[in-house]
Amino acid sequence: MTKTVQHLLANIQDLAPDIAARAAEIEAGRRIPPDIVEKLRSIGVYRTLVPKSHGGFELDLASAVDVIAALSRIDGSLGWSAMVATGGQVFAPLLSKDMYNQVYAKGPDVAFAGSARPTGTMEAVPGGWRVNGRWPFMSGCLHADWIATFCIAIKDGKPIQGPVPGIPAIRACILPAQEWQIEDTWHVMGLKGTGSHDILLKDMIVADASAVDLANATPCIPAPLARGLQNVLPLLHSANSVGMGQGVLDDLTAVARGGRQQFNAAVPLRDSELFQAGLGHAAAELRAAEALLQSEAARYWRYALAGTLQEAALLTRARQTSAWITSTCARIAEVCFRLAGSAAIYESSPLQRRLRDLQTAAQHYTAQERHYAIAGQQLLREDAAEAPKATLVA
Repeated sequence: MTKTVQHLLANIQDLAPDIAARAAEIEAGRRIPPDIVEKLRSIGVYRTLVPKSHGGFELDLASAVDVIAALSRIDGSLGWSAMVATGGQVFAPLLSKDMYNQVYAKGPDVAFAGSARPTGTMEAVPGGWRVNGRWPFMSGCLHADWIATFCIAIKDGKPIQGPVPGIPAIRACILPAQEWQIEDTWHVMGLKGTGSHDILLKDMIVADASAVDLANATPCIPAPLARGLQNVLPLLHSANSVGMGQGVLDDLTAVARGGRQQFNAAVPLRDSELFQAGLGHAAAELRAAEALLQSEAARYWRYALAGTLQEAALLTRARQTSAWITSTCARIAEVCFRLAGSAAIYESSPLQRRLRDLQTAAQHYTAQERHYAIAGQQLLREDAAEAPKATLVA
């Protein structure tokens, strides 16, 4: 671990008590408070993968994953928002060099929001593109500096054929955050603080520089992860789940160390062999999730440095990893919630919030267990070259 990473993680740890004490405020406000965003900006959370040429830390993938997990350990919504912003740092090098420089014109600490769902359209017009659409789940849109979305490219009102038969061409659009309309739609059970509202554009004309042809884009700067954007995102999601899993174990051990004794129990929780066994089993599962995430992050970084991160089979593997890690961490939260007894049901208990946050994370497309099916199909193929093609449709 480099000194830069050690310093950043130490700064996050210093912020942890104050942020954790504001969990109820974050949930009630359904966003990360602006002053917390500025604290994260000041310590460098939004520059982890930004190249040194533009003032960033230029961390490797495993280190970036550690940062997301550390923030998620404090608060799931905090880590989720940082995860989305980190994904934006992976995407940004696919812009033209002029647009990339514009995004970072005021320095490296840029907060991104983005959606990989192609729920909008981009139609070529003289001088640029006409963009229309509504994009749900736009996490962090209330504090973002720039917002990027995926769109279906159309011509004469019909989708343009992409490189994969039957799949339309997908383009991305990026604009300053103030150009987007935000609708207050984020009334949900978990990850409430992410502020993942719907955003809209109507007949917005954007310049060519604001559009990215995702199938053919070449990074404008040296950026190993950018070519494999879709293959990296599931690992970032996994980091958020691991961090929340770490947090729920912290919360449960704090309850037990506080001397809690359940009704009609012979001994306090900390002295109960049944409780100890449940806690120990949950901790073992968490270590397995942590180990898998670190192993895959290191593996994918090697692929990135070798220029092969965009291979289709890696997308399946990453989604398989995300599904397993997220479901494992959600199960840990369920076990810890039950072990804590009736005290965990109160809104003042962090255990119920961790449970809701992890269950919500498990609903995300990237972590759904249906991805196991494609992984199984690959194992059944006699010729690995027949593995299904990766697409940019999320």
